[in-house]
Amino acid sequence: MKNSKLKIIFFGSSKHVIPIIEALNKNFDLFLVATTENVPTDPVVNFCRQDSINCFSVSSLADDSFIRQIRSQKADLGVIADFGIILASEVLEAFPKGIINIHPSLLPKYRGPTPVQTAILNGDTKTGMTIIKIDDEVDHGSILYQEEADIKPDETAEALLSRLFEKASNLLSKTISEYSKDTLNLTDQIHKNATFTKLFTKKDGFIDISNPPDKNKLDRMIRAYFPWPGVWSKFE
Repeated sequence: MKNSKLKIIFFGSSKHVIPIIEALNKNFDLFLVATTENVPTDPVVNFCRQDSINCFSVSSLADDSFIRQIRSQKADLGVIADFGIILASEVLEAFPKGIINIHPSLLPKYRGPTPVQTAILNGDTKTGMTIIKIDDEVDHGSILYQEEADIKPDETAEALLSRLFEKASNLLSKTISEYSKDTLNLTDQIHKNATFTKLFTKKDGFIDISNPPDKNKLDRMIRAYFPWPGVWSKFE
């Protein structure tokens, strides 16, 4: 049964967030999905079209029509996962209950854009997902919920991202309901323990076949960089 009193806007891009959209649409009044995808066959756009969910494509937060669209919905809460754009203060201020972020790491470890890939590259055996309330800094807000997950020895970044967001979708309804009723205790992150990740480029996947990395590092690179940027080399 839907929580009809709670109006939500979701911000997300990529096929990994489809379970999140499904959970929000099933349990709450999902008024709008904002995405950086803009082609009808893209996963989020296609899913919203098939399920008759209002979907808005945006390429920049400087887009005034995007800000107007968000404000006009008068939603209570924003939810964001794998969106790819940092939200401006004008967007944050549009929600009485703020915006919560689903981040695939055990924050404050691995803040930033590539937490799953970085965990695999570093040879970690455990990761997790964290739901936080967004503040003015990247992945800095207070924790609503956190759960650990193992990293399987043969798991790619693609597979791990899908598994973590699926896990989050199963926990989201209860977490949001408790948060909206102010019955959830928020916990500050231990900011001194924060670590940060970077955006990868195609160059990161390059290996010199005349001086290749050891087999364990190569295995981690192959799994972390799948499907992009991939591991590649040049030879004549």
